[in-house]
Amino acid sequence: MAYLTVKYDVHPDLLFCALLSAGEIGKAKCGTLSVECRGKVGNQIYFLIRNDSDVVAQFPVSEEFMAKQRNPIRNYMETDMVQNYKPDESEGPFYSKISDLKVGKKHVNLRAKVVKVSKPLYVSTKFGSQIRLAKALLRDETGEINLCLWRKQVEAVSKGDFIEVENVYVTNFRGVKQLTLSSKGTLKKVADAQQKDSLLLESSR
Repeated sequence: MAYLTVKYDVHPDLLFCALLSAGEIGKAKCGTLSVECRGKVGNQIYFLIRNDSDVVAQFPVSEEFMAKQRNPIRNYMETDMVQNYKPDESEGPFYSKISDLKVGKKHVNLRAKVVKVSKPLYVSTKFGSQIRLAKALLRDETGEINLCLWRKQVEAVSKGDFIEVENVYVTNFRGVKQLTLSSKGTLKKVADAQQKDSLLLESSR
């Protein structure tokens, strides 16, 4: 189930709620996925998952799993295998939610709004040179996180921009999570009006 949330860009809480709803009324929607309850054998409830009309998964879930107070899918989201899972590029990039980011996670893609950019400062490198550093505070509907901006990246974004970053990794600086672009990372502003409206709506919730 955790891999389904990654592959089809579905928040784990939404998938868990869809399972609960399908268990009660037979069917439920979750993004592009549809969840259908196929029946119960013993204490196992069987679900069929479709992406549009294509069947992508079928599995049993125990009644104990369904009765958990805290979404149990989140426990699997925290494993290294799921956190570092990178979908095939042919399937398109998967965009994480800020609340699901864990220190050490790599190959992260994120869409968010820039709510603040710090004043640039100069830091010394191990080679004795100095480079500019600023931090952009990013926000989506699930939380906030800082993105480190180095050199020319400092001028790349401004407060109020909607951006996409790809191939960033999550680090810990003085007990606070932050994002850093990898050597193959990219940062760009979102130009599509529909994407902007979607991010604006999510950021205001």
